Amino acid sequence: MNELLALFAIVAVLAAVLANIGIWSPRRLWVKLSAVVVVALFLPAAYAAFAELLSRPKPVSIEWAQRAVPEAVVLGSSMIEDKAIYLWLGFEGQDEPRAFALPWSENLAKQMRMAQQQAEAEGTKVMVRQPFEKNLDEMERVFYPEPRTPPPPKQVSQSTAPLVFKGTND
Repeated sequence: MNELLALFAIVAVLAAVLANIGIWSPRRLWVKLSAVVVVALFLPAAYAAFAELLSRPKPVSIEWAQRAVPEAVVLGSSMIEDKAIYLWLGFEGQDEPRAFALPWSENLAKQMRMAQQQAEAEGTKVMVRQPFEKNLDEMERVFYPEPRTPPPPKQVSQSTAPLVFKGTND
């Protein structure tokens, strides 16, 4: 949501600059007033367009903010053959997940299905490596099950002496 407000603030400032140029230009009054009206109509339309885009999966080819992310957790997925692979991704250090659309690839769809099956069998999550890389098909494994974390080592108390069992010889 922070990105929405920042982008809208930039658009609002640019629109105000254009309106200011229109107002102070040596034009007739009706041209100046129409510039102000256009800016007044442009701002709510721009905000509505930004807000509408929030609910749509973003194509990975135009992602710029998360470009350097080495991996992400796949929280959900949906595949539509010959159209796209839709992913709901969670990133480390961010509270909100993001929706993305990968271009359709049979190889990636198979990897995704296998990773989901392995992760379900092991009780882990599905991960995606380099989700915003341009040549995803050429990489060996993009989707994989999250490695299981080993259990913590057992704590042995130093205060108690080890139990020693002695047999009785009668």
